[in-house]
Formats: sequence, structure tokens, C-alpha cells
Amino acid sequence: MIPFMLLLLSLLILRGLGAAGVGLFAAWQSDAAYALALMLLLTASVHFTRTKDDLVRMVPSVFPFRRQIVTITGYLELLGAIGLLIPATRLLAGICLALLFIAMFPANVSAALRKASLRGRPATPLWLRVPMQLVFIGVALWAALA
Repeated sequence: MIPFMLLLLSLLILRGLGAAGVGLFAAWQSDAAYALALMLLLTASVHFTRTKDDLVRMVPSVFPFRRQIVTITGYLELLGAIGLLIPATRLLAGICLALLFIAMFPANVSAALRKASLRGRPATPLWLRVPMQLVFIGVALWAALA
């Protein structure tokens, strides 16, 4: 839930800066790219902290090398965030991030169904996680077109 709130809050702040005349933030789509990049920097950082063990437990046990999957997805999130910040790579980054969000969705479903915890808090329930995941995918694709 925190990543979703960060995405929305940062988008609103960036839009406010754009409305105040800051040219870098003059367009909704580019603001969405920057907001998503901020969110991804937060989510990627968790892949390299003590919380990593919680993320590993979220990955369904049918997948081998779960710890490596968590590390790789952390790096992919970082690369995606950087890619969104560079206009020349934004299209590719947005498409790849949408695919990454789709690929990571089974871990979120598994965590919700097993009532796994992340930093001692329960995983986001599916009734909320599904729409949030659709927003992440949609924002990634929308930002890609900026």
C-alpha cells in the first residue's frame, strides 16, 4: 500500500510543481514517469535490506532460486526507474516494467492467499492488490508514451 500511496502523492506533487510553472513537470505523462520512478526506487531498495527475506517468502515455492529472483527483480526495478527518467529509453522501460509487474503478480497473489507478512504487516489483500497492480501496469504503459 505504501508504494501505491507514494505513487499517487508524488504524482500530485509533481503536477503541482508543473502547475506552478516548473517546466520539467509540465505534462501529466512525464510526471507519471517520474512518480513511478520514485516508487520503484523505494520498492527496489527493499530487495536489498533485511526485508528481502519477507520478499523471498512471498515468491511461490514452485519457483526455484527464489532469493535470486528477488535480487534480480530489485535490479530490474532500479533499471526501470532509471529508464523512465531518460526520455530516449522511457518507451522501452515502461513496456518492460509493465511486463515485470505482470511477472511479479503471482508472488503478490501467493502472499495474499497465504497471508504472508512484509515487515510484520500482512500482505495487501487481493481485493485491493489486483486494482493496484492494474494501476501500476497502466501507469508504466502511459508513462512509456510520454
